Amino acid sequence: MQIKLLVTTCINCKLFERRVIEAIETKGIYADIERIDYLPDVFKHGVIYTPALVIDGKVVSSGKLLSTDEIFRLIH
Repeated sequence: MQIKLLVTTCINCKLFERRVIEAIETKGIYADIERIDYLPDVFKHGVIYTPALVIDGKVVSSGKLLSTDEIFRLIH
């Protein structure tokens, strides 16, 4: 599974990143995680609002600070 975190330097993005990593580690899921924080690269995914979560090339969440449980449901 390939996961991309589309983030900026905002506090919500930092918290989102921690929650994604926590969800993956807690549930023992194997995933390649890529953090993308360069805005032109974020926009290439069609995302305007961060944080955003891309799983296997599909944007599954954008502009919302998801809980760890919500993230797990999306990646599981």
